[in-house]
Amino acid sequence: MAKRTMESKNYLDYIPSHTDLKYETDTDGTVTLFVENKGLFNKIAQLLFKKPKTSQIHLEYMGSFIWPLIDGKRTIYDIALLVKEQYGDKAEPLYNRLVQYMRNLEDYGFITMIKN
Repeated sequence: MAKRTMESKNYLDYIPSHTDLKYETDTDGTVTLFVENKGLFNKIAQLLFKKPKTSQIHLEYMGSFIWPLIDGKRTIYDIALLVKEQYGDKAEPLYNRLVQYMRNLEDYGFITMIKN
């Protein structure tokens, strides 16, 4: 897992940006991330257990809405406003939930965070 780069507690001011991870969006708007399985243990699993070289991660509806908003320009706060506009009360507790989601994406190495 990637080392978390957010040092201050005002996470809403950070700007998330995609890493070089490949992804696609299908016709219904679902985002699929393609994660290459590297390393010795993955090679062994690929040979012995026929595990794939690339894993597909299908984001749920809100994650699929958020992923394209991560553009290296918008802050987490900016993204939160757009999520609130799209989903209203379904997104609550919005800020805590969105910050944790961004932290998870960063921990998995899917995004990086830039202090604004």
